[in-house]
Amino acid sequence: METLLFVASLLGGIAVGLPIAYAILASSLLVMAAMGEFDLQAVVQGAIAGVDSFVLMAVPFFILAGELMNAGGLSRRIVGMAMAFVGHLRGGMGYVAVIAAVILASLSGSAVADTAALGSILIPMLRQAGYGLERSCGLIASGGIIAPIIPPSIGFLLYGVVGNVSITKLFLAGVFPGLLMGAALLLAWGWLSRSEEGMARQRLSWGARLRALAEGGWALMMPVIIIGGLKFGVFTPTESAVVAVFYALFVGVFIYRELDAKKIYHALLAATKTTSVVLILVATSAVASYVITISEIPAQITAILHPFMGSPTALVAVMLLVTFFLGMALEFIPVILILTPVFLPILAQGGIDPVYFGVVFMMTVSVGMLMPPVGVVLNVISAIGKLSLERAVYGVLPFMVTEIILVILMILFPALVMVPLRFLA
Repeated sequence: METLLFVASLLGGIAVGLPIAYAILASSLLVMAAMGEFDLQAVVQGAIAGVDSFVLMAVPFFILAGELMNAGGLSRRIVGMAMAFVGHLRGGMGYVAVIAAVILASLSGSAVADTAALGSILIPMLRQAGYGLERSCGLIASGGIIAPIIPPSIGFLLYGVVGNVSITKLFLAGVFPGLLMGAALLLAWGWLSRSEEGMARQRLSWGARLRALAEGGWALMMPVIIIGGLKFGVFTPTESAVVAVFYALFVGVFIYRELDAKKIYHALLAATKTTSVVLILVATSAVASYVITISEIPAQITAILHPFMGSPTALVAVMLLVTFFLGMALEFIPVILILTPVFLPILAQGGIDPVYFGVVFMMTVSVGMLMPPVGVVLNVISAIGKLSLERAVYGVLPFMVTEIILVILMILFPALVMVPLRFLA
């Protein structure tokens, strides 16, 4: 009963136009009232406790680092570096988009920011080279959702905080699957671009390539510093966010010399706005987590999923199917914050590693960002490419299917996640 009431009121609130944070809070209060447990003091305390976390301090710093990198010219130089090496190949501009997406993912952790940055730079280039608008936009959007998988990932941070899962292990576990997503998109683009009539760019000399590498190489050092620092215990995930901000400032101000006081101010302002939205969602979702706990919703869902408890593969598949459909109706962050406290007890009973599940869960949630009606990344690429949502869906579809197939393979073969983790951890 409580489960149906919570889901119905949440989706109903969103349907009538309530902001998602308010809809989460309203549905939580409604369930509390229905149970006779209505307590405003507990609501306030739960909201404050939800954001009172040292680990969550990494969120504003990673967001700020991403803003500084985009403002400081890193995105443009990453594209230039990829173009220097693979731009001359048949379908080369598409390969440039995917490679740039993977590198940017290791810098910002934001699918929306990466998609916006790549779209604004590469869509005009792809169109000029003769590639179809729908397919070009679809590729960039599909590449943008790699950002929540490769560290630094705000999604992994939130999952780790809510589920009390090692964020360091989550970060390291996301490296190989994120690279696999990039490889899968390269294969899909290579297959699809056979029918494209796009013009190949002129092959650059090795001197020009090395100059492009020297300029873009500063961006490549960021993931090396973060992953290396986490692996060897030099700093915590929270401290790594501060390192990322310092590095972005250093490169933007002293190396590329594109960051001035005005750009830094706008980056701080944008990061503050984004952080406010994230933390309000975290606070209201903490209330929802409290309500979920006292209403025994996890126990109710466990009873529903009991027939699948004997097979970890089937259990993971069913939970990810729920995630996928909920991701079509909600934004990225609320899905993580709502489902994590529900799924974690079930994972414990089913004997499923929460780190492994976190990776496939995050990949599924990311794919939801390409799905209407919410589809945050889909809407971003639609706005940048100046095409309708229907045309954007058509362009995204083949690449989204590729990423869904990859998720299915990871459900069937958990070693794709866990074996690389053993080498990195």
